[in-house]
Amino acid sequence: MKKKLFLLTLSLFLLAGCGKVPKLKNGEEAVITFKNGDKISADELYSTLKKDYALEATINIIDKKILEDEFKKDIKDAEKYADSTIKSMKETYGSDEELLSAIQYYTNYSTIEAYKNYIYINYLENKAAEVYVKEEVDEKDVKNYYENVYFGDVSINHILITPDVKSNASTDEIKKAEENAKKKAEEVISKLDKAKKEGKDIKETFSTLAKEYSDDDATKKSGGALGFINLNSLDSKYDELVNSAIKLKDGEYSKDVITTSLGYHVILKVEQKKKDSLEKAEDSIRTILSKEVLSTDQTIIIKAMQSYRKKYGVNIVDSDISSQYSRYMNAALNQKTNTNN
Repeated sequence: MKKKLFLLTLSLFLLAGCGKVPKLKNGEEAVITFKNGDKISADELYSTLKKDYALEATINIIDKKILEDEFKKDIKDAEKYADSTIKSMKETYGSDEELLSAIQYYTNYSTIEAYKNYIYINYLENKAAEVYVKEEVDEKDVKNYYENVYFGDVSINHILITPDVKSNASTDEIKKAEENAKKKAEEVISKLDKAKKEGKDIKETFSTLAKEYSDDDATKKSGGALGFINLNSLDSKYDELVNSAIKLKDGEYSKDVITTSLGYHVILKVEQKKKDSLEKAEDSIRTILSKEVLSTDQTIIIKAMQSYRKKYGVNIVDSDISSQYSRYMNAALNQKTNTNN
């Protein structure tokens, strides 16, 4: 049964203890009748819903309350993200009716609003997971990373060439477009080589070439300047540029084309700062170290929410639902752990 909003409303009555079914104010009143005089009372309906559906509704209510209290500053961003996601989906499917049909087919949600609420909660859950993982990073790992891996921010200029691929392109057409884009990036490197031999200012030449060649509209007018960045400063797609830049000297450009999911890049390392003290760098390092955990450990959100429920002193008084919750957590963690392995 997919009526989640209905179930969430009913779950507000989950206030009983010791596994007993609570008496509702209208518990004996019929919610369903038969022509022979039989009836299904509110208590009977509640008892069935409690057994089969109450756990999920209970967890949803608990977590929403915790997340909205713990991450107040992120609520507006979560709402905007949910709204924009639904808006994008509506544009993709063409109408509310088509989107609703897809949601009902592919998920357990029966309304667009219920699915949007799921997106909203999931956004906040990911925030909770990020904070949880950062706090769990071992101090020794932070110190080891700082001493052996961490480096100062790097000022990078880049020229991005993206393959001109049509939405309905064949495999051969995609391959051809990628080859052409890479050749174009190699052409940029050849022009930089020529400018260097002629004794021209490389930064100035790079800036001119960025305006002419780069497909990054956000940076091309400023000579491809990304500013001072480090690993995890921008989208992870740019991390490869940072890793390539630290191998260069200040003022050097990449001799080989750098490939990322964005396309093909040529970079100029403008300047590299000395690395910050461990105290200043710790938060950034924790973010970097937690990044891999977030992308590989499927149990993180479950563990994070379990931790926050403990922090908030959540106590499921009803023994039946409490037992369901314990079995659910054990099964979820075991299943996710097996997935990780």
